Amino acid sequence: MLGEMPMGKLIPKVSIPIMISMLVQAMYNVVDSIFVARYDPNALTAVSLAYPIQMLMIALSVGMGVGINSLISRKLGEKKRAEARTAAWNGMLIEGAGFLIFCCVGLFFAGACMRMVVSDNLADAGLIREMGTRYLQIVTTFSLGIFGSVLVERMLQSTGNTTLSMITQISGAVTNIVLDPILIFGLLGFPAMGVTGAAVATVIGQHVSTLVGFLLNQKKNPELRLALREFRVDRRILLDILAVGLPSAVMQAIGSVMNVGMNGLLSSFAEGNAAVNVLNVYFKLQSFVFMPVFGLGSGMVAIIGYNFGARLKDRVHSAVKTALLWCLSILAVGLLLFQLVPGALMSLFESGESTSEVTLAMTRLGVVALRTISLHFPFAAVAICLSNCFQAIGRGTYSLIISLCRQLLVLLPSAWLLKQIFGTVDAVWWAFLIAEMFSATLSTVFYRRVDRNIISRL
Repeated sequence: MLGEMPMGKLIPKVSIPIMISMLVQAMYNVVDSIFVARYDPNALTAVSLAYPIQMLMIALSVGMGVGINSLISRKLGEKKRAEARTAAWNGMLIEGAGFLIFCCVGLFFAGACMRMVVSDNLADAGLIREMGTRYLQIVTTFSLGIFGSVLVERMLQSTGNTTLSMITQISGAVTNIVLDPILIFGLLGFPAMGVTGAAVATVIGQHVSTLVGFLLNQKKNPELRLALREFRVDRRILLDILAVGLPSAVMQAIGSVMNVGMNGLLSSFAEGNAAVNVLNVYFKLQSFVFMPVFGLGSGMVAIIGYNFGARLKDRVHSAVKTALLWCLSILAVGLLLFQLVPGALMSLFESGESTSEVTLAMTRLGVVALRTISLHFPFAAVAICLSNCFQAIGRGTYSLIISLCRQLLVLLPSAWLLKQIFGTVDAVWWAFLIAEMFSATLSTVFYRRVDRNIISRL
């Protein structure tokens, strides 16, 4: 299928199940924040400020997953199924090491992390640190679920079994959505756990996803069915996974650094609590738009990786063009949504005391933020699509450079400069458009180089 089906049919067939599952993932992220916000506005601030540390964990797991997906797809394209299974085993070792790292973070450094990211300028800073520490301790110490679920999802995706991957992700997301109100507010006889309940619901959902994905892989994915007798550590395969996975992990971790930097900058304004919450709400809402694009990208990595390994250059070109059209279409819809109904979107995150000062400031700032930031969506389509192409052919360093520029080297300096010039929160949001225009231009230059020197010579 990956090497023969027309791209107009193949990309939606492979990608739509992933897109649906990632939409459900986005839904549970949003629902989680909605329930937390209605429990206590300070709880939303705490989870918002803990999120960059949580993002580092997600970045490592997903980044390594990209490396695993890319290598397995290429090995299958080369008809080397035994090496593909060896890649899956070695990927398990890498994801397991990632879990051990963040388990140590949760056990020993959660409080220090929250002291680092919570500014004293914020109102109720002490309470926010305490809530954030509890949340962070749970999601990191019990992070085996996130590392395991990413591994089994990417194994299923790399063979084109994206419907099974969708079932894996949805099972965890639905578990989380159901448990959130029960554990946060104390329903059905459970005690009201607040932020702690949100964290517990999250890790239970992740472990459910891991279990379901592993069982589906063993029963329904014969190319990558794992047998203990085939386990062996292969240094070359480990290095191949890391060659793509590390740049991808760093690329995604950059988002965490960016989030910390933006939170620090926004905290310096008089309406700091509200501005920090608006940024978190934006990231939750934009996930509804970007998660389908990231799902498309996961399918794209498998398709391009397979055809690159099979040396079918025309199919690689066709995959890039078709995927780019899909990305542009999805983000155009997102742009219209953010432009037309930003107030309705922000109202989802109002606390029980909708007339509170923080809530009113959030709504006012949020409407302007959503309309301004969303202007970068079409440019993001180009950068994301081409970055996935670089990862699929084993050139993840290009993706890393693009991400560095858009989220650190351009975004944060632009935001700081806009603050100095205009002195308002509303002006800071334009930094997103500036950074994305730059990254789209740079990714186009890189793609032309890769196409001329690598793809066109297949």
